[in-house]
Amino acid sequence: MAVKLRLMRMGKTKQPTYRVVAADSRSPRDGRFIEIVGSYAPREALAQNKVVLKADRVTRWLKEGAQPTDRVRRILADQGLVEPIVRRPAPAPAAGAKPAAGQGK
Repeated sequence: MAVKLRLMRMGKTKQPTYRVVAADSRSPRDGRFIEIVGSYAPREALAQNKVVLKADRVTRWLKEGAQPTDRVRRILADQGLVEPIVRRPAPAPAAGAKPAAGQGK
């Protein structure tokens, strides 16, 4: 069974809050989960804490091989629980390069 740490949508229409859950990768987004490990409220004021995590449970799941989704990885990196993803910019096209076929004349 492949376990993922992912977001489960809660809240009202146009006022989302999310639970960070450990779930089987085959289950639906808002379906069955194994354990709730935190919450995330993106619409909260900046003065309030938007992310609440059970750090010990998150690290346990990561040690057991659970894979966080991209958004959850960013949340965990902001909290200092995982290393942030370093993205490199795409290389610029060469100075004398010709346009690809079908683009311009």
